[in-house]
Amino acid sequence: MLEIEVVEVRGYCPVHKVKDRILLSDPEIVLEKTDALCLHVLPSLLHYALVLERGGDPVKLGLTKPEDKEHAFIQCLDPGEPYTHGGTVIFRVRKITKPRTRTLLRCGSDRQRG
Repeated sequence: MLEIEVVEVRGYCPVHKVKDRILLSDPEIVLEKTDALCLHVLPSLLHYALVLERGGDPVKLGLTKPEDKEHAFIQCLDPGEPYTHGGTVIFRVRKITKPRTRTLLRCGSDRQRG
């Protein structure tokens, strides 16, 4: 499972703001835990999401520095001013463990009635 968080917006982004999150659980985007999702980040994200989720080393991939091995950094493809009226968004990606789902069992519900 990957948590992708907006850490910086350079220029103007009509979709994302700092601290927005995107949550991925291979192979799906967890929509109910995703704040916003812009199409401009998808090409960058899709290149690395599965590799990072399956244990790829962000340092070897050139997505972070050796002193920050827990994170990878990617950015959207919008170059911003003076080329567009938009801006570039920087995302921090980190692998997280899936929250466990608890199954509640009522006392005696697994017993046969006789």
